[in-house]
Amino acid sequence: MRLAELSERSGVTTATIKYYLREGLLTPGHRVSATTADYDETHLRRLRLVRTLIQVGGVSVATAREVLRHVDDDSLGRTVRMGAALWALPHVPEADGSDEDVATARREVDRLLETLGWSTARDLATLSPDHRSLVAAVASLIRLGYRWDAEMMAPYARLMRQVAVHDLDFVEGYPSESEKVEAAVAAAILFEPVLRSLHRLAQEEESARRYGLS
Repeated sequence: MRLAELSERSGVTTATIKYYLREGLLTPGHRVSATTADYDETHLRRLRLVRTLIQVGGVSVATAREVLRHVDDDSLGRTVRMGAALWALPHVPEADGSDEDVATARREVDRLLETLGWSTARDLATLSPDHRSLVAAVASLIRLGYRWDAEMMAPYARLMRQVAVHDLDFVEGYPSESEKVEAAVAAAILFEPVLRSLHRLAQEEESARRYGLS
């Protein structure tokens, strides 16, 4: 397909596509003349991912480029490749390690991972931005006076394990390794608002069941 068709099918303007090409977010099309190139379904799929990262996820071009670098790194195994791409996404700032509430939160998170037997998460704790984000969130709860320890977190963690199973079932529906990693990145951005909304709707339903609507 030519650039105009790629633009029409992707919903991305030709000017933006040219910008993404210049920034290395999209590989060049197959050159058919000095001024014309052909694009294929791979370009269309990548454009949708770039659009998800920048327009929905709100990430910078530099961050999108870093995520895509890991998506395209076929020297890595699937778990590492997915993990590297997801770790490159923005995360909440790391908590102040000198704070006593942070130290308590870190102990509770580590105790949670040990209780659940999540050995990979424990082994990667010092590297994982998600581990740091969880510690920061738990520290905020503790600081505000809420009891939030390993026992409180465990039921939520077990439910999220079930969500992860569904996530990877979704990812495995794609044929190539690149498409699987792309789907994992897109899901990380697009599914989280869905899960948040479902969580709140479920709370509404449970509240109405327990307390009625009066």
